[in-house]
Amino acid sequence: MLYLNYNYICQSFILLYWVVMFLKEGCSLLLKVRKPSIPFVLSTNPVFNFKPHNEVSVKEPVLVKESQVLKRLKNENDIILALEYFKSLANSRSFKHTRSTYQMMIKKLGCEGEIDAVQYLLHQMKLEGIGCSEDAFISVINSYKHAGVTEQALKMFYRISEFGCAPTVRLYNHLLDALFSENRLHKIIPIYNNMKKDGLEPNVYTYNILLKALCKNNSLSGARSLLEEMSNKGCEPDKVSYTTIISFLCKSGRLNEAQDLVLKFIPSVSVYNALINGCCAEGNYREAFELLDVMMEKRISPNVITFTTILNSLVDSGYIEFSLAVLAKMFVQGCDPNTCTFTSMIKGFSSKGRFPEAFKIFWQMIEDGVLPNQVTYNTLLHGLCLAGKMDDALSLLNQMERNLFLPNIVTYTTLIDGFAKSRNLIGASEMWNKMISLGVFPNALAYTCMIDLLCRNSMFGHAYTLLKQMSTHKCPPNTITFNAFIKGLCVQGRVDWAMELFDEMGKHGCVSDVTTYNEILNGLFKVKNIELAFELVREMEELGIEFNVVTYNTIIHGLSSSGKLEEAHNLFGKMIIRGIKPDAFTLNMLIHAYSTHGNVEYAVQLLGSMGHIGLNPDIITYTSLVRGVSEQVGIEEAFIYLHMMINEEICPNVSIWSFLVRFLTNKIGCVGAVNSMNAILADSAVYN
Repeated sequence: MLYLNYNYICQSFILLYWVVMFLKEGCSLLLKVRKPSIPFVLSTNPVFNFKPHNEVSVKEPVLVKESQVLKRLKNENDIILALEYFKSLANSRSFKHTRSTYQMMIKKLGCEGEIDAVQYLLHQMKLEGIGCSEDAFISVINSYKHAGVTEQALKMFYRISEFGCAPTVRLYNHLLDALFSENRLHKIIPIYNNMKKDGLEPNVYTYNILLKALCKNNSLSGARSLLEEMSNKGCEPDKVSYTTIISFLCKSGRLNEAQDLVLKFIPSVSVYNALINGCCAEGNYREAFELLDVMMEKRISPNVITFTTILNSLVDSGYIEFSLAVLAKMFVQGCDPNTCTFTSMIKGFSSKGRFPEAFKIFWQMIEDGVLPNQVTYNTLLHGLCLAGKMDDALSLLNQMERNLFLPNIVTYTTLIDGFAKSRNLIGASEMWNKMISLGVFPNALAYTCMIDLLCRNSMFGHAYTLLKQMSTHKCPPNTITFNAFIKGLCVQGRVDWAMELFDEMGKHGCVSDVTTYNEILNGLFKVKNIELAFELVREMEELGIEFNVVTYNTIIHGLSSSGKLEEAHNLFGKMIIRGIKPDAFTLNMLIHAYSTHGNVEYAVQLLGSMGHIGLNPDIITYTSLVRGVSEQVGIEEAFIYLHMMINEEICPNVSIWSFLVRFLTNKIGCVGAVNSMNAILADSAVYN
């Protein structure tokens, strides 16, 4: 044991000796605090030479200039190669890294989101006594911002003096901007107060960030006070300041206040764009065009954003022809449309199924030298998938890939959803597999589409496997995912499994909504489990989940199917009292139930009430009434509703004619039945 300890101690001293010698040679030995995503160790393994000093041949290193290092780092697009070069210099005697080279490397790593490596270099600068410049620290803050970890930027900012850097207005501005980007509004004002304590005067950039924060926090009074503070301190608000306030007022629906405020300063094109956007959001296109004319009068040239805002809003409202007029006006004004403009037009035509025009615009934009982007392709794909034109969608996908536009998650999700809506399991599966093979990770919508399609094909085991994968792949299922699965199970009568999923939702942080309960209730009523269904109804009431028309229809249908007409009638009354407007399905269910169960008089009353609430009877309504009246009142009275049906241009179907023939045959025999039917046909428009 003593021998082993002695050997261990000797080895430790030898190792310590060579480490000290290694550091004396000017090399770096860095320890990683956390494992970075890029292996980052500046020190290399030295090859120790045990020859006497006078026998070692020493070569003078070739010195490298700082300008050469900066140029190479700047031009190297591969972050791994840039890092290897940086490390090789750190472990050589040909160059000692400077503040500028550290700053360059920090900036490059920050852009790639390599936060650990950024921290590593920052602490190495501290160890080497190299002060961090303002620009370098701005790069550090921006790297945290891009990575979405602004809290770390804040902690690092409080330690700024440790790195030989003093806080400046620029540094504070970048920190405030980072906090704003992550919506950490509650920390912005304290940081601003800190800035004033440091004796630093805010500039217009500072005030603009504060204005954005106040507006986002719905504090108009605070924003107005800040504008006054700016003017009092001699820092005049610029177009960004005014645009921020005007945009906030317009988004809040306070268009008149926004227009009154515009009269108090000289507006810019961005301010008018905000006003026009506000008018379009309220559907007030007349005023939007009037503002366009005001801009012309004041010699403020509308830009592509101005026209595209109006055009896109018109498209979303379905006014495609008017949007073409706006496009023409753009050309007249000498304002060239951009990719967003053309994409809006393509969206409008494709959403209406007008694909020849959509593709015409698509090819026109390419001819005009305006290249489509992923959004353009995805918009056109969405329209094709919505129309069920999956072959055309696949052709467009191939063209997209040929033009070197890599499909993204939106592309694949759109196609999977299109195949799912077309009930094409093979097409959806192939697209899913292609997406996975290319390293594109599915999102919750893609998973939900596949689960829904698998359930439609009764492949519940595969669907459940996907559901489990979602959590392990950091894409947890949401309420919509569970609703699709539960619906599929209930349709196939697998209510027990649906109830298990219903209980499992909470484990995934999902809250059951009215749709969840509607699907479960529908399944329970189908299997005649009335008792459990009403337990869920009571649970909904206890949880304060508002019933919608689907909820009422589901319960009324379940009660009617079970012959519980009185309960169904009472629930219908509650529905009316609570202000839920019944739809045609509600009334058709009740008319059918009353016609079938011997209360045809009330069914006739419901027919009369349909017109009062803006609903028109359909083939289902009259089929129930003709059958019910025939059986409970008489065939002559039933013919009244048959004539009403024909007069309203609702053509009787095979089911009605078959019923009437059978009914008349049983009552008056074959000859009488034929004569009666001929009489009916002779009086109707159907005969001709």
